[in-house]
Amino acid sequence: MNYRKTNLAALLLVSIAVSTTSSWAININPFGKKKAKQRSELLSKQLTPAQSALVDKAIGREKEIVKAVKDRAPLVETYIQNMRPDKDLIQIPESDQHFLGRVDFNKVIGNDTYESGPKPNARANAAAQGKLGFFKHSLSYITGLTNALHLQFRESGFVRMLILDSTGFDRQHYQFGFVRNEFIGTTPCAVFDVVPIEHGNILTGSKTTGRFFGRIWVETQGGNIVRFNGDLAGTQKTISEYYHFDSWRTNIQPNLWLPTSFYVEESDPKSDTNTVKFKAINHVWGYALKLPSQAAESTSMDVIGATDVSNDAPDISPLGAQRAWVQQAEDNVIDRLYQAGLLDAPSDFDKGVCEILASNMLINNNITPSRPIRCRTLLTEPLEMLAVGNTIILSKGLIDTMGVPTSDGLQIQGNLNAVIAFELAHIIVGHRLDTKYAFNDRLLFPDTSAFQRIPMHHTDADNAEAAKKAIELLSVKEYADGQKYFGLYLQQLQLRIKAVHDLTAPMIGDGLTKSDTDSTFWLAALMPKGIKLDMKDLKQQAAMPLSSYLRFDPWTDQVIRINAPQEILLNPTDKMPFEVTPIAIKLAYYKVLEPPPAPAPAAPAAAPTTAPPAAGTSAPAAGPTATAPAAAASAPAGAGAVVDTTAPPPPPSATPTAAPASLSVVNTSSPQPTTGVSSPPAVIDNTPAPAAPAQR
Repeated sequence: MNYRKTNLAALLLVSIAVSTTSSWAININPFGKKKAKQRSELLSKQLTPAQSALVDKAIGREKEIVKAVKDRAPLVETYIQNMRPDKDLIQIPESDQHFLGRVDFNKVIGNDTYESGPKPNARANAAAQGKLGFFKHSLSYITGLTNALHLQFRESGFVRMLILDSTGFDRQHYQFGFVRNEFIGTTPCAVFDVVPIEHGNILTGSKTTGRFFGRIWVETQGGNIVRFNGDLAGTQKTISEYYHFDSWRTNIQPNLWLPTSFYVEESDPKSDTNTVKFKAINHVWGYALKLPSQAAESTSMDVIGATDVSNDAPDISPLGAQRAWVQQAEDNVIDRLYQAGLLDAPSDFDKGVCEILASNMLINNNITPSRPIRCRTLLTEPLEMLAVGNTIILSKGLIDTMGVPTSDGLQIQGNLNAVIAFELAHIIVGHRLDTKYAFNDRLLFPDTSAFQRIPMHHTDADNAEAAKKAIELLSVKEYADGQKYFGLYLQQLQLRIKAVHDLTAPMIGDGLTKSDTDSTFWLAALMPKGIKLDMKDLKQQAAMPLSSYLRFDPWTDQVIRINAPQEILLNPTDKMPFEVTPIAIKLAYYKVLEPPPAPAPAAPAAAPTTAPPAAGTSAPAAGPTATAPAAAASAPAGAGAVVDTTAPPPPPSATPTAAPASLSVVNTSSPQPTTGVSSPPAVIDNTPAPAAPAQR
């Protein structure tokens, strides 16, 4: 297991916001005197009464959003890639950093002190510089960091990329200029330019240090700010610069738009090819992990829909008792990881894709499991996989990068089959979870300790045995053609593995490589099966950028497949395998489902009048034929459930026969061109997902 840098999550998130590596002159006048004058003239135009009223409404709503966020303690994940020029691809990753932690926003919002505590000692400072690479010069701003697992820090730099200005977003501190009206997804918005002011003038003085400088999008129905893009004002005196960011929010509850993601990018001023110096993505989810007291107190403890069948229950054999004991440990761990915000809520993707592929693999290999195979998604970026009892878990980052779109859906199916086979092999050969977790008291610890207290990775010996068994599972004829896709994927990863070290290092499960220092893959036997990697071949896409296949609901923690059109590759730079890309969320208003009408009372049953079948005809079937697990499971019930009308229909169920047809995971719409196609960068369809129970 590699439990990495939880204590540095705060440090990185702050360091994104503050740096001394560049001159503030870039921010004071980024477009030159002429364009600065044009911007001033735009802002000096009088707003119409309707525009002015919308601005006032947005100011009021922002205060409400600040209050709502302060009641939450969600998970915050940041992934950074430092870039370098490349003669063929313009730029490629050079190094990376990944940080994950749970943040209590009540402790950081409203605190603008960046030097409020003791400075790190020389040894800690040197160690942090080695870890942070490009961000090492910003350490003079990082103070007051405390316990590694609690993330209680005073600095609020990263919060300013989620909340506009918690201490003064009003007309006394800002000037607004209307730009245009536009739609983001299905949400109508008014766009305004915003600059900090002093005595009614555009500011270049020190009193506005840390104030927002950029553009906001205000949805016109409720006056909520749904996106803001820019940076924070600095001063020439301090020669400090805040990085540029693009921050997005989603409508997760009625009239409640909370921060979901932001993208950070800074250009390299020394580059002749317009490369960036670094880019980063930040995701926030798990808002329901901490609810206001009035919401938490409304939880009902009534048992609904339970039927007492104890008299009909059979006795349990010793082997059955042992298996039930293992399942109890499995259920305890899965529930605990879900409560900690690491696992998704049960989703259609888990049941309609992963579980079908696992079931088909068992059928095609004539293997009958003692219990059904279940699947869940780990909501984090690092490429990892694990088996907890009979539950297979794949990380979102792994699924995203393997989700290469093709008209027949075979490439992602081949990739998923490979990693599912690896974890399925662990289950088949008996590498079971430590049954000490069947005692629930072993799981009563803070959420922030989850990575340290539940080691679920397998030993090298177990992984070697599982890799051998996985190759055997994939050797049957139904999977012979699919091995080439994962072989190509591994070739692409091997090409960049040194540059994306943190992305390939697992946090709690099994990685693709044998160790952090060894770039040899457990399933390296599949690499020769793939065609030779050629980055210049536009007909070949080996791996996708991050956030290419799944999106998540930051309230319910469900994952849903992105329904984005395929994009034609125009040049090799469009491929961007394993890279961070900008955010483009399809915003939509939260929709509450009306409860279904009560069914009409059933009429009294009449005596059967069906005549027996005529001679020579077949009798009616006694019941439905057995099928593999359903392609789509019902979403968790809960108040405020919504319908995702943009998601494609789930794949059809597979009928268990001796050799079932190949399951198409991706091809749920009309055929698309197969020549050089790729998903657009980090497109996230944010049509609200079915709501899971809010209280965990």
